[in-house]
Amino acid sequence: MTSILTNIAAMSALQTLRSINSNMEETQSRVSSGLRVGEAADNAAYWSIATTMRSDNGALSAVQDALGLGAAKVDTAYAGLESSIDVIEEIKNKLVAARETGVDRSKIQEEITQLQGQLKSIADSASFSGENWLKAAVSTEATTAGNLATLDTVTKQIVGSFTRDSAGNVKVQSIDVDLDSTNVLFDTSGNDMGILDQAALQSDVAKVGTSYYAAVDSTVVDDTYAEGANGLWSDGTNFYVKADENKWVATDSTGAVTGAALTTIAAVFADGTSVYELDISDMDAMKTALGDTTLTDEDVIDLLISHVDRQLEAATSAAADMGSVSMRLDLQEDFVSKLTDSIDSGVGRLVDADMNEESTRLSALQTQQQLGIQALSIANSASENILSLFR
Repeated sequence: MTSILTNIAAMSALQTLRSINSNMEETQSRVSSGLRVGEAADNAAYWSIATTMRSDNGALSAVQDALGLGAAKVDTAYAGLESSIDVIEEIKNKLVAARETGVDRSKIQEEITQLQGQLKSIADSASFSGENWLKAAVSTEATTAGNLATLDTVTKQIVGSFTRDSAGNVKVQSIDVDLDSTNVLFDTSGNDMGILDQAALQSDVAKVGTSYYAAVDSTVVDDTYAEGANGLWSDGTNFYVKADENKWVATDSTGAVTGAALTTIAAVFADGTSVYELDISDMDAMKTALGDTTLTDEDVIDLLISHVDRQLEAATSAAADMGSVSMRLDLQEDFVSKLTDSIDSGVGRLVDADMNEESTRLSALQTQQQLGIQALSIANSASENILSLFR
């Protein structure tokens, strides 16, 4: 049936053309934005995942910046330690030279004084962004004046990663760097427990681990005091009593005290003998500080060499530890960079448009649009043919 009121063919052609135009708009949007899922209406699940992961990637970018800042601080501290090691080695060499009988130790001390000044300059200069990891308060003053200080640890944190678990909980994880008396050059608490400001031990004091022991007369040590009991320790030949242990005091046959717990700083450390302060131009002062005026000049030099060598080993160990942290930061920075790329790639697979496919589809839709317009034109012209019936 042919009707001038209802043109079914035109209606059908118009519906087809509308569908083609809608598909063309969608395809053109994908081509222009490069996204297959550009908004929640396109695919709510994929859009939500992509939006969340893009946010996480922004956080990872901040982590990369933090890692770079942390690495700079570590590298600065490492450079300071490395330079300090060279200077400490030179001080040890000067002391070895001073061991020779007849040398002018005052002249050698002048050189040592310049090297000590260089150590202070290195420690003061090893600062990045206002932080100096070679100078820190790594001990706390004892409650009783003159008693041994308590060692402390200062923890520096470097942002290392940003994580999201399966429940959607996020967490910023850090890489911790502990600063203590084993890797800090100067103790800013005033207790002088850093590598360079810690004094040598008194001549009859030994250090085992982190504890200090005073030598006692082995002839009066009772067999009931097993090694390690009541603060007692033996190196196989001599016996020592532990600092701050007041449980036991050794006496000889007359009742005179031959060994006792060391409870004060003065009883443990020889004042003025640190790497930064030692002065071989006044040997009498050194003997007094070491607690034994019967020592020869050569004995004093030997004790100072041993002390400087121990502190050199401590500085070397600290530099090795700092180098390990630097390596870890480099690895973490590389991992975060790869992780960022992986997330970008994963998000792209979810929401990016395939431009080859979209280009082909756009060409096809353009052809369909032209054919739809042509079909609509034909359908509209059909009603005009009815006029010929009335001529």
